[in-house]
Amino acid sequence: MSDNTGSTESPRGSGARTFHPLNWLVGLVAVLVLIAVGFTGAALKNNNNTKGASPATISVTGTATVKGTPDTVSFQIGMETVNANAATALSMNNGRVKALEAALMRHGVTKKEMQTSGLDIQANTNNAGQVTGFTVDDDLTVTMHDLAKAGSAIEAAARAGGNGVELNGITFSISNDSKLLAQARANAMRNAHTEASNIAAAGGTGLTGIVKVTDQENQSSVFPSPVTFAAATTAVHSVPLQAGSESLSVQVSVVYSLAN
Repeated sequence: MSDNTGSTESPRGSGARTFHPLNWLVGLVAVLVLIAVGFTGAALKNNNNTKGASPATISVTGTATVKGTPDTVSFQIGMETVNANAATALSMNNGRVKALEAALMRHGVTKKEMQTSGLDIQANTNNAGQVTGFTVDDDLTVTMHDLAKAGSAIEAAARAGGNGVELNGITFSISNDSKLLAQARANAMRNAHTEASNIAAAGGTGLTGIVKVTDQENQSSVFPSPVTFAAATTAVHSVPLQAGSESLSVQVSVVYSLAN
């Protein structure tokens, strides 16, 4: 019988390694370094992609103006009647307006081209505040597409209305200006491209495309002198009207991308 008292045997066997805290700490630091490097690479990659998605740009403005001949005339014409009695003033004015409308229709104006744009009954007072009578105003807005008949229509209406007739203004316009605006817009875009190309060339680069376009349009008409009815009692057969010309302007703001 052998006595093993006092002998020592490692529970892990003779080949087991002893755990040391310093080794654990070194491994943790290595892992953290690898993670940091990975995040840094991803950030640089995203930054490069952002730069690539936002190229250099240049903003310019191009303008162009074209002219056309108006084919539509609009004017406001009406009657004014004064009477001591409001109902009488209204009745008298109604009869005059009907005569005015009939005269217009005999000279090329249709019912669709006439619209009541104002009807007023006002009391007239003296310095003491006492009512001395009533004034009735009835106005029509007339739009004619046959400019050749407009002068004779106004003349006839003035004669039918007599001394109480009123004309508040005449304007001319182009009923369908889409072709003129398209021409002006195309010219404005060409002007913008030319300016942007010149600037880019001076900077040693070129244009690669359009990023954004914003356009505006406006109209400015050349109107004839105001028409008066001093000639309405003479022997002339129509009021002379000159349509002149109408200018249509377009302005475009264009942002171009530049070559890198």
